[in-house]
Amino acid sequence: MPPKSERKFDTKIQYLKYKVLRKVARLEWEGTLLDHVLDIPKTIVPGKVPTMRCCVYKERAILAERVKLAMGKDLEQPSIIQVIDIACDECPAAGYEVTSSCRGCLAHRCEEVCPRGAITFDHNHVAFIDKTKCVECGQCASVCPYTAIINRKRPCQVACKIKAISINEDNAASIDHEKCISCGACVYQCPFGAISDKSYILNVVRMLKEAANGGQKVYAVVAPAISAQFTYAKLGQVVTGLKELGFSTVMEAALGADMVAQAESRELAERGFLTSSCCPAFVSYIRTAFPKLDPFISDSLSPMATIAKFIKDRRPDVKVVFIGPCTAKKAEIQLDTVKPYVDAVLTFEELQALFDSRDVDITVLEESPLDGASYFGRIFARCGGLSDAVAEGLKEQGIDFDLRPVTCDGIEECRIALLKKNRNVLDANFVEGMACAGGCIGGAGCLTHNAKSRAQVDKYSAEAQKSIADAVAGIE
Repeated sequence: MPPKSERKFDTKIQYLKYKVLRKVARLEWEGTLLDHVLDIPKTIVPGKVPTMRCCVYKERAILAERVKLAMGKDLEQPSIIQVIDIACDECPAAGYEVTSSCRGCLAHRCEEVCPRGAITFDHNHVAFIDKTKCVECGQCASVCPYTAIINRKRPCQVACKIKAISINEDNAASIDHEKCISCGACVYQCPFGAISDKSYILNVVRMLKEAANGGQKVYAVVAPAISAQFTYAKLGQVVTGLKELGFSTVMEAALGADMVAQAESRELAERGFLTSSCCPAFVSYIRTAFPKLDPFISDSLSPMATIAKFIKDRRPDVKVVFIGPCTAKKAEIQLDTVKPYVDAVLTFEELQALFDSRDVDITVLEESPLDGASYFGRIFARCGGLSDAVAEGLKEQGIDFDLRPVTCDGIEECRIALLKKNRNVLDANFVEGMACAGGCIGGAGCLTHNAKSRAQVDKYSAEAQKSIADAVAGIE
């Protein structure tokens, strides 16, 4: 049976990442991080017996790189997702290859169809693909009667639907940061944990320590997807846990979603066609892959930035930390339009590490309320929620507009919708884009990813007592 703390995560890779984050944060709380930073790898991997790699020395070398990312290595740089080169050495080379299913048939259809002459046959009449000639067209695989030719792709490449990952000359993954939208899909799918996101956890610890010593207060803004996380406790206990850490106030990002729903519904009626601005990875994808559609992106800030701006406009003396499932939010807060309002971003993985770095057991805490948003603001967390909220926003504001939305569940569906719009064949006037499968509930920074997440978000949303207009009026 794995330890209790490990069971909070989907994979052992997440657990390893968590242990590094927890240790880094704990030492920062104690004020001894710089004194002991070089000792962290040996603390996590003691002794001489390896548990993951060929030897403890390689394990520790990889952990040293993880420590750098946990400490926010080059946070001022826009590239949030990073490859740990030394950890990326176990996956077989990608591309088309002949399997043992090849029967050495007489037809040789694979050879005939290959446009580059990359296929030959050995003395046993088994097909062989010359990688120096192969252009990965896949025609050989399509004609093989035994399906003996397969396209083997690395998990990170399969996960990256925008083709931002390639294999470099050292046979390691390489990210094209001009294409990367920081969605983090590769982070979650890499089976060796060789890709990870940079962390703001030290920044947050320092903010909270300063607040405890009379400095600026720190507000936590939590994403509605939190209702599907920390399932071993109650949501009200999570809120209390945040206050135990030193956050003075905990607010819902769903309040910002309510404000965005009203604004985007008005904007859509005025402009006639709109793509949503709530998912930063989706917005980044439009700007990098479909620049002609940039003018159609909503002018509204995301719910995170909207509620943070609301807070900062009224309390410029406070710090704001967003907590959610999204690695792309870490890139979003580097934008000039968002930077003044959000001071740091934590994922749910990082929040768990932060709790445990202070030995905060949320399961024994009293519950604190978190109730200010509407049902529609909270369902932004799952695919389709934004479109439903815009429809409700039009209705509540008495706007007569024929809403025809297309909801995109994952970046592949986003690509199809945007291609259609590019060709003027899209039968919709509002594109709700969610880069992660299922929406925010499928974000790379979640503790767990399970089929119940949508139902949990809907249940949490149904508990809201306010309309969109009432929620907005309540904070304004």
